[in-house]
Amino acid sequence: MDFNKYISKAASEIPPSGIRKFFDIAAEMKDCISLGVGEPDFITPTNFSKYGIDSVNQGKTQYTSNNGLIELRRAIARYLKDRYALEYSADTDILVTVGASEGIDIALRMLINPGDEVIVPSPSYVSYAPCISLCGGVPVPINCKAENSFKLTPQELENAISKKTKALILPYPNNPTGAIMERKYLEAIAPIIEKHDLIVISDEIYSELTYGDERHVSIAEIPGMYDRTILLNGFSKAFAMTGWRIGYIATNATFIAAMRKIHQYAIMCAPTASQYVALGALEESLKNNYKEVSEMVAEYDKRRKYLVNRLNEIGLTCFEPKGAFYAFPCVASTGMNGQEFATTLLKAKKVAVVPGDAFGDSGKDFVRISYAYSVESIKKALDKIEEFLKELKK
Repeated sequence: MDFNKYISKAASEIPPSGIRKFFDIAAEMKDCISLGVGEPDFITPTNFSKYGIDSVNQGKTQYTSNNGLIELRRAIARYLKDRYALEYSADTDILVTVGASEGIDIALRMLINPGDEVIVPSPSYVSYAPCISLCGGVPVPINCKAENSFKLTPQELENAISKKTKALILPYPNNPTGAIMERKYLEAIAPIIEKHDLIVISDEIYSELTYGDERHVSIAEIPGMYDRTILLNGFSKAFAMTGWRIGYIATNATFIAAMRKIHQYAIMCAPTASQYVALGALEESLKNNYKEVSEMVAEYDKRRKYLVNRLNEIGLTCFEPKGAFYAFPCVASTGMNGQEFATTLLKAKKVAVVPGDAFGDSGKDFVRISYAYSVESIKKALDKIEEFLKELKK
């Protein structure tokens, strides 16, 4: 029986994830050191998890509202006001999702009609373009450049806009590059967004993970952008809660109502126990000035500095990432592209990194290295990469 003939054109044409495809190979390799997965090596802080454990022990195992627990939505509203001075109503402007990933999907399904174009800065997270295509939309990549620290420039944005453009995905802090968009850069693109009447889907899942003097700025904070922004965030990265699968959307009530309908039919509600853990993460963080998050960020910062300095020392040029927990070194000096480098390195030294083209064609000469691993693991991997580079020169 030919099962392929039953699969929809849209599903058959989207490529498998370049990350997962590569790491399926690495997972079967004995003694492989992986610096590839974008997942914190910290466990969820106990004082966060206790809220979920208590909810189960108290029998709170039923469905919640489609929108999510009202207590959690109120905590999210307090958090967004506390961190970014953004005012959202817990009753009408916030929807709790199954991770930020569901937020990407339902925001696009709410917005996109067949043929609509969505601009996607590249390199960026692997899900954006496939989710656009599954909606019948057309992803329009902008190849951001290392010499611009992988920021989106006003001219690049203007050049990518057509009469069919409906939305811009703004993926900062960025996966895989670690790039950020400081306030002045957001202010520079805001007039173009207004001029062309675009909606911004701002994926801010790494918003707590920034380094140096400047904290993350949401584009919703920029004058004229609040009403145009669909803000996506969640608990996976900064709160070490990947497996709990909790995220949220904050935007105007009209958009929330439309997305809630999709969420109702596809999901019903996010897992109840996970929502209580998310509530605990925010309640505890708001009480103790984000102590647990700050401690994890400080550790990531140590790893970041070590990794980037060492990469540059051994000859892999790497600009300084200011956000998330990834470095994105260029491997062109080896005579290989990212795909060739990652494959050869894996076979020769059993070290797994992600080929940069998994995140778009503009990443073809790069690899992504995660520093969401212990310094010991990072050091071991870099020792092997240094050996590999020396052997290439012989």
